[in-house]
Amino acid sequence: MRRSITFRQYAGEDDLVKMQRLLMDARARSDDWRYWHVGDLMWAFLSLTSHLNPQDRIRLWHDEQDSLVGFALVGEDPAFECQVLPEFVWAGIEQEALAWAEALRAELAKNDVKRWGGAFIWGARQDDASRIAFLEGHGFRQDDHIEVNLLRSLDEPPPEATIPDGYHIRAVAESGEAGQRADIEREVWHPYSDISGDDYTHLMRLPGYHRDLDVVAVSPEGVIAAYVNGWIDPLNQIGDFGPVGAREAYRRRGLTRSVLVEDMRRMRNLGMNRVCVSTGESNAPARRLYESLGFRVVNQYLTFAKPA
Repeated sequence: MRRSITFRQYAGEDDLVKMQRLLMDARARSDDWRYWHVGDLMWAFLSLTSHLNPQDRIRLWHDEQDSLVGFALVGEDPAFECQVLPEFVWAGIEQEALAWAEALRAELAKNDVKRWGGAFIWGARQDDASRIAFLEGHGFRQDDHIEVNLLRSLDEPPPEATIPDGYHIRAVAESGEAGQRADIEREVWHPYSDISGDDYTHLMRLPGYHRDLDVVAVSPEGVIAAYVNGWIDPLNQIGDFGPVGAREAYRRRGLTRSVLVEDMRRMRNLGMNRVCVSTGESNAPARRLYESLGFRVVNQYLTFAKPA
């Protein structure tokens, strides 16, 4: 690895903006699936900051012009991710990042083995042979979880959606709804999510969050019944959905479809020409919904685990 590349910890929201820009720039020089979407980063950042200090869990690599060329983060599970600009891939950053992450995980496990002593989780697109070889060469083995990546063009407008009488499809309120917005997130993704209203309020203030793309279906009683988080990459003109969900008591009413259609309409108005979403390979209802809206499977994300 070149000596001119420097390594330091995350320092604040200016660095988050640089991480977003790195992902957009990398996608512009690569493809839609080699790198995270900005939305992937934002949700990972929310999950991390809900329980952990980002200064301790994120590391950044800069070149001699002090431009960000790579970053890595360690979240709970324990999970790891590393993203590097194309011209710096496999030049040493990934090896240094993994060594840092494994040393951090080992230190954390000394104090809380139940929380940090499990298998280390990373992953790769199914067609990313170099990353898969790197993972396997460092003791990772593919596990059973696979996500499918789906894509839809926005050249044509989204289909119409039938909204039940008395329901409203709109953006989440600027204030006063963060608590309920967090409530539905916890309910839909229990036991994997425990974000609080304060966590969600923090997300709404971060650069990269667009309230107009945080679309909800509200019942006649004022309950947020379904939702989708929408994210955009304006450089590459691609949107991203995630997470998506509906409260169990409000499912099978077309509400999730309605929020997705409305978010696609809004993304199209913002200049996006396509939108992506991912779901578990075994989640047949979600796949049927997305495919009914014109999404098609274009890739898979394979999960790899390394025993402690």
